[in-house]
This record gives sequence, C-alpha cells and structure tokens, in this order.
Amino acid sequence: MSRVYNFSAGPAVLPEEVLKEAAAEMLDYNGTGMSVMEMSHRSRAFEEIIETAEQDLRELMGIPGNYKVLFLQGGAHQQFAAVPMNLMKNRVGDYIITGQWAKKAWKEAQMYGKANAVASSEDKTFSYIPDCSDLPIDADADYVYICENNTIYGTKYHTLPNTKGKLLVSDVSSCFLSEPMDVTKYGLVYGGVQKNIGPAGVVIVIIREDLLTDEVLPGTPTILRYKVQADACSLYNTPPCYGIYICGLVFKWLKKQGGLAAMKEINERKAALLYDYLDNNTLFKGTVAKKDRSLMNVPFITGDKELDALFIKEAEANGFVNLKGHRTVGGMRASIYNAMPEEGVAKLVEFMKKFEAAHKGQEG
Repeated sequence: MSRVYNFSAGPAVLPEEVLKEAAAEMLDYNGTGMSVMEMSHRSRAFEEIIETAEQDLRELMGIPGNYKVLFLQGGAHQQFAAVPMNLMKNRVGDYIITGQWAKKAWKEAQMYGKANAVASSEDKTFSYIPDCSDLPIDADADYVYICENNTIYGTKYHTLPNTKGKLLVSDVSSCFLSEPMDVTKYGLVYGGVQKNIGPAGVVIVIIREDLLTDEVLPGTPTILRYKVQADACSLYNTPPCYGIYICGLVFKWLKKQGGLAAMKEINERKAALLYDYLDNNTLFKGTVAKKDRSLMNVPFITGDKELDALFIKEAEANGFVNLKGHRTVGGMRASIYNAMPEEGVAKLVEFMKKFEAAHKGQEG
C-alpha cells in the first residue's frame, strides 16, 4: 500500500526522508552493530546523538547560550505541573485561556497556587485570540502562560501578549519549528514533539538559566526539577532515546530545507492554498477569525454533521486520513505540519472541490 496523506494533529506525519534514514539504521546505527533502541543512554554513541541534536536545535532557533535545552518525558501534560512547581515563587501565575490545553494547564496550576485567568476566548468556542495588549497582570505574578498555537481550535498568537515585564511561558507544541521565533522573549518555552518534530514520548524544554534554581515548591519530585535535569544534561534518568534520535534527524532535515525562515514560507504557501479555498467555496467554511488563523491546524465545517461525516469517510477512502475534528468540536481539521508536502494540501483541495461539486446545496 502506498503512503497516505496523514493530516493527524499528533502523533503526526514525519518527513519520509527521515523515516527511510531511520529504517536504514534500525539494525546497525553508525557501525555500532545495534539499534539506537538498544544502546545505553550513557554510551558515547548516544551522547553524540543527543549533543548533536541539541546543537542543531540551537542553530535552527538561534537559542542563546544563557538558555538550557532539555529533552524530557511526560509530554505537555507533565509540564502543566512542572511549570508552577518550578516557577511559582510567589505562588501566583497568570494564564490566558485560548483552548483546551491552556485551560488544562490553568486548572493544574490551581493545585499549586493562585492561577488567574487574565483573558479568555471561550465565549466564542476559542475561535479567536483575545486582545492581550493591556491585560490585568497580577503584581505578584511569577509568569504569564500561553499556549501559542491551539491545535484543536486552529488559532495562533501572531503578536505575543504584553506581560508588563513578567516572565512569559509558552507551550509551543503544535507550532514548534514551523517558523522563526525569538527565544529571548520567553523565560521558558516547551513543546511535545509528536506534532511537528518526532514521535510521541519526548517534550523539549528551553529555559533561561537564571530560572534554574533549587527554590521549587515543597514536594516537587526530583525528576520534575528543571535544575536537576539541566545539571544532568537531560540524562538524570533514562531519556526517551529513540525519540530524541528521530528528533535529531528531523533537525538535520529542517536545516537541509533551508531552516525556519524557509519553512515559514513553505507553511504560509500550504496554509494559503487551503484558506483561500475555504474563503471562496460554497460548501465548506473555516471556523477561526482570519487574523488569528494557524498555519499548522486548519479546522472547517460544512454546517451539516452528516455531510461532515460523509466527507471524512470519502476523504479516507481517497487517501486523506485523520481529517476528523477533535471530539470536543466536531467537523474537520487538517493539520499541515512541516512534514506535510505542499502536494498533499493541493490534492486535498482538489478532492474538496470535487466533493463540493457533488454536494452543492446540501450544507446546513
């Protein structure tokens, strides 16, 4: 069977070139006579893998020397707790609620201190990013927290919030490495890699060195202390070795594509193909305020649940898989991460045009 066009929100499509390279090295990595899956995380071979991955990530993102890069486990959900445990010195955090993941992070933080919801877009089903130019930032806030790209709802911050001098913490899981970003605007950035970088099981944390202290909340598990992980170069315990190896291959692939500026151009072209069609057809419509649209996740509907279900079914039969929207919102969602080729988006639009022609006048 030929490969499908996989529009999954995560775990998501990986570059075919990377998968082939990993397959070729599955039984014998770099002359070691074993797979990366089998080697010790203390071995020189693996140390080279993780060190090279970090160096390539630093080059791609322009990460300054006063920031540490950590390759951890537990996904974004674990960071919902790790962030307040490590950063809530005053026991106060301000949260901007723009979707399910920001809301979950906010609720988790309430277990550790005062978590303020300083802005929200829940009133319109998270279909926009609220105005963050003059937020009621708490004078005692240790940080302001955002989820930068909202996978389920298809929104993205195109302007970072005015934190009024407070530390900015951002979950970038679904826009990680999709475009250049200025790391110095953040105190901490983290993201699960399973959407845009690698297989599920790795979360990358980029944290400013002055935030790495032993002053954490009482009861913080040793393994969740950023300073412990940084001091051990992400090897405090056995890390997700194979996932980190795949991330490293993807970093090299991104560099070969021309880096993050080149990826942004490609991603803008892909998104424009789909959004232009959604804005000018008679059957499908996008669900996000235009100014806040994501380049990575594109939700859309017909307005008729039965027609949505038929579209998803027929799309899958034609090789376009995982287009069903998140269970909380329904409809459809095309996740068009870095590894989705432009051809895949163009062919999806062709298929949508055919479906539109066959079902004109049936929308709700």
